[in-house]
Amino acid sequence: MSTTVVAVSARLRPMSSQPESNAPQVTEAIDLHNRTRLVALFGGQSAEHEISLITARNVLSHVDTARFEIIPVAVTVDGQWVIATDAAKLLAGNRDDLPRALPTTGTPTDPWQVVKSAGDQAVVVLPLMHGPFGEDGTVQGLLEMAGVAYVGCGVLASALAMDKSKAKAVFDAAGIPQAKFKSFHEQQLDDGAIDDLEAQFGYPMFVKPANLGSSVGVSKAHNRDALIQACALASHYDEYVVVEESINGRELECSVLGNLDPTASLPCEIRPAAEVYDYDDKYGTAGAEQIIPAELPADVTEALQAMAIEAYKALGCEGMARVDFFYDEQGRGLMVNEVNTIPGFTPNSMYQPMWAASGLSYPDLVNELIRLAIERFNRRVSKRRTE
Repeated sequence: MSTTVVAVSARLRPMSSQPESNAPQVTEAIDLHNRTRLVALFGGQSAEHEISLITARNVLSHVDTARFEIIPVAVTVDGQWVIATDAAKLLAGNRDDLPRALPTTGTPTDPWQVVKSAGDQAVVVLPLMHGPFGEDGTVQGLLEMAGVAYVGCGVLASALAMDKSKAKAVFDAAGIPQAKFKSFHEQQLDDGAIDDLEAQFGYPMFVKPANLGSSVGVSKAHNRDALIQACALASHYDEYVVVEESINGRELECSVLGNLDPTASLPCEIRPAAEVYDYDDKYGTAGAEQIIPAELPADVTEALQAMAIEAYKALGCEGMARVDFFYDEQGRGLMVNEVNTIPGFTPNSMYQPMWAASGLSYPDLVNELIRLAIERFNRRVSKRRTE
């Protein structure tokens, strides 16, 4: 099956040398019935760059090109924005022949012009970048300033969910069950901090960078030396480190979809092949077992779905997110682990398969994500008026 991708570089207006008017700019609502330009952003500067290329390959292969004109835009590892002409050529061919990941090669461009310029054609931006500088509210802020609709969570929810320590503080305030945790700036990780962690949690403990995903930089420490090494590894990726008690329970996930009235999918269970559900388990060949739907009593499934929506709303999420859980069957029950606002769409990722198990196909999921972006944009258009 083939798809249509335009020669995008000729469609983008050059940057004007004239200053823009200071008159209030009133953004118009988007008509759902007109063909819409879909600007897909992928790549990025985070440690999850490669995962983003795989996500983009899978999502864009399911876009309805009768309704959406795809413009793939890549951000390279050094931060260069490019019109991804090589990716566009691949997407214009047989979808079954696409490589595992889309390439980031193409024509350098200006980020503002990419998201702003479309003449009379409506624009929806599809951010598919994981981790910092993509999933953390930075790109979302650019898109808000540009006045365009975009898929997924807004600035605040994206920033909160990306920063595990802040998200956990929100969950605490909302009374949502979770593992005990402490967060530190890397300069605070001295012998006194290690002593406090040992006294509060005991071993083993989990150590994570506060602002990252895909289990990058995550360790399970069984003793003091391992804890010190784990903190050093986590601080390699972020200034802030989160340390959590170890929960002896099942690992569950749930996909959430929607704006003000979100819906939760059937959950899945992850059974890691190793002691830690790590990067290789998620995206490599380690062989984690994924069970959809999770084998749970009906009342536990319902409670998990309700808690997923509660966590989603507590952070102010809209569009989509995947909510991860621990389930301690021996007493503590369900506990939220974290919320991912741009979950992976790799062959091993669970966001889309959970919706498939719930009766929503891949193409319909992509259509719904774009529809939700337009719905939210149209709902908020009046708030942009300055008169």
